Amino acid sequence: RARYYVPIVGWLPDYSIGNFAVDVKAGFVVACLLVPQALSYSSLTHLPPEHGLYTALVPTLVYGLLGTSRHLSMGPEALISVLTGTLVKSQLKDFITSDSPNTPSQDSIDRFSATVATAVALVTGLFTFVLGIFRFGFLDSMISESSLRGFISGTAIVVLIGQARIVLGIPTTSDVVHSTPWNDLKYMVSHLGQTHAMTAAVSLGALALLRLIHAAKAQFTRARWLQNIPDTLVVVVLATIISWAAKLGEEHDVVIFGKVDGSLPRFQLPHVPTHGDTKDIVSSGITITMIGVVESVIVAREYASRNHYAVSSNRELVALGVSNAVGATFGAYPAFGSLSRSKLNDRAQAKSQMSGIITAILVAISLLGVLPYLYHLPRGVLAAIIVDAVSSLLSATPGTIAFLFHVQAWSDLFLLLFICLCSVAASVETGILLAVIISLTMVIKRSNMPRIKLLGRSTENDNDFYPIDGAPPTSTPQHVEGVLIVRIEEPLYFANAGQLHARLNRMEMYGDMRTHPSEAPRMNPTRAVVFDLVGMSAIDGSALEILLNIVHEYNRRNVQVVFVRVCDDVHVRFRQAKMDSEGGQYDFSDIGSALSHLEQQL
Repeated sequence: RARYYVPIVGWLPDYSIGNFAVDVKAGFVVACLLVPQALSYSSLTHLPPEHGLYTALVPTLVYGLLGTSRHLSMGPEALISVLTGTLVKSQLKDFITSDSPNTPSQDSIDRFSATVATAVALVTGLFTFVLGIFRFGFLDSMISESSLRGFISGTAIVVLIGQARIVLGIPTTSDVVHSTPWNDLKYMVSHLGQTHAMTAAVSLGALALLRLIHAAKAQFTRARWLQNIPDTLVVVVLATIISWAAKLGEEHDVVIFGKVDGSLPRFQLPHVPTHGDTKDIVSSGITITMIGVVESVIVAREYASRNHYAVSSNRELVALGVSNAVGATFGAYPAFGSLSRSKLNDRAQAKSQMSGIITAILVAISLLGVLPYLYHLPRGVLAAIIVDAVSSLLSATPGTIAFLFHVQAWSDLFLLLFICLCSVAASVETGILLAVIISLTMVIKRSNMPRIKLLGRSTENDNDFYPIDGAPPTSTPQHVEGVLIVRIEEPLYFANAGQLHARLNRMEMYGDMRTHPSEAPRMNPTRAVVFDLVGMSAIDGSALEILLNIVHEYNRRNVQVVFVRVCDDVHVRFRQAKMDSEGGQYDFSDIGSALSHLEQQL
């Protein structure tokens, strides 16, 4: 079973030198994007830059050992970084005010922030691991597409607002750092006159170069050399050289990257800091897990399908959980799969998880030897990299809105816009909380309604029965006088059986489910009910008890009840529950024979 729980045991013995060469190239290409992204995304989390690299190193390495996807690129990701940063910012506010009137030093603020981030990474890892162990791999389908798109769009707008201020070089106050996105936007607009010209020129120039390279790649898709250009790395190197040569930091007051600790992470058990809120950290960890799992599993499945191999959602959850838990002990904040880097990994034709391991090794080398050379890198360029990456999150939104409008899915369209607006006007936490709550409410509501159809006899053939509201165009089914024919199309269990009695009453009164209950009943009194159980393959104890009560109520009203096409398992449950003693007969093979029997009885 080692192959199942530790996938590297399965693929490494058969690994070839040819595949290794390809994976080294893919790992290098991804690392060229990951290192600049890690440095950029760390600013979203309010952590020192090295923690972004720790997040790019440890979870990526662990996932390479345990993950089932050959193409999923682990590490820091924009949405997860924003959620982590939102938690860190809220905890920092309490930490700073708790030390009043003394203002804590920057070192103590950095240590506190890192402690909060590693604590939430541990919670995220443990929660994800538990979900995988208990086989909750289906959770990626629990959040509706419109809710998720609304949250992603809102979060992207929030990030763009925050990073635009840095791109333009507008000075920041502590009040702005702890404000809502809406107040942040108002502050930026009102202080546009304080834009730092040189910072804006360098940052916008970097953003323009990134967009130019993207456009060239999109135009010349067959030029493999162009597709393999590490655009983000090129921009970082050029900006650093220009900043150094022009002395942007010393002579033009451009905020630069500065000196950063370039050592490898050290082991330290995560814990909740003294002024931290355990409840907030745990709730944020659960939220981050929901978003990270959805994104990662979707990406893993997509590239597995493209490359004709299988991934296990449950094993992916275990791998993601262990990666985050181990990463938390080495200074990493929550990490999940990235769509952009996974796409790059696939384009580089990665052959196995070895490409991720190579990427992690290159990140470690960057930690040890590259950071000193980034001293002169303008921080506005890092903000431009974030703007470029996050703007891609908005690229699918117009198409989604147009599609929902075209198919007149008004509720989905409203949900998307509402969650997006709440994320921007209130906070990212509000947006994701609403997305999860509304999605789960929709799932519960729809699973609470049993799929049943009211059938009528075909005018073409007495032995054919069709749904009253869904018959073929060639047939117009008619109600059988005094008989309610109901088809149950799914297994009954405690959640969906509760509404069965109310829906049967409505069918009995109006003949369909579309009539408003305020109208007067229009059906003749029911003398018999025929349940067609062709789709009901199982029934649990709670649902069986509800069904027995329904049959008993019909029997008390002298309404005969028969069941047709009962499967073997349900037949056994009916016999055990003594359904016949309550008045329910269940030995009929089709609706026609049941109606013949009822005609004799009635």
